[in-house]
Amino acid sequence: VLIITTAQVEGRPVEAYLGLAAGQALVGAHAVRDALANLKEVFSGRSHTYERMLERGRDHALEDLEDAARDLGADAVIGVSLAYSAVGPHGGMLMVSASGTAVKLAA
Repeated sequence: VLIITTAQVEGRPVEAYLGLAAGQALVGAHAVRDALANLKEVFSGRSHTYERMLERGRDHALEDLEDAARDLGADAVIGVSLAYSAVGPHGGMLMVSASGTAVKLAA
């Protein structure tokens, strides 16, 4: 399943729109707090711990999105967007959501 942020796949017209496909991921309890715990990283301008957490959440959300699209019989998901939110008590978890339109492409 092709996952893209654009509204079309160059050279492959959309044959059928299959509906919304979405995936979500929650990254561990207190992940946000733990990622910010290393102040040296934060004050150096980059937090590699936080970046890895964001990447892990994004990857899991996109995997879930791909599974949802496959369940719909899609060849691709177009117009994909990602959203990040701190959730839970005191923002102790990070939620990553990925969504787009599942489509069947012409051959």
